[in-house]
Amino acid sequence: MFSFLKPDPVKKLRKSYDLILEQAMQAQRKGDIKTYSLLTAESEQVWAKISALEAVNK
Repeated sequence: MFSFLKPDPVKKLRKSYDLILEQAMQAQRKGDIKTYSLLTAESEQVWAKISALEAVNK
């Protein structure tokens, strides 16, 4: 009945994903390829969680 009051975990993960990608882009622009690759790997893990949650909700 009050499902609209429940926090959406996918929304929170997408926000985190976007933030990590932004940080990775900034690291790449600065020439810090090691940090870029670490952040990209972390973003891929977050994306896997998002995909899993969306698959469950369908």
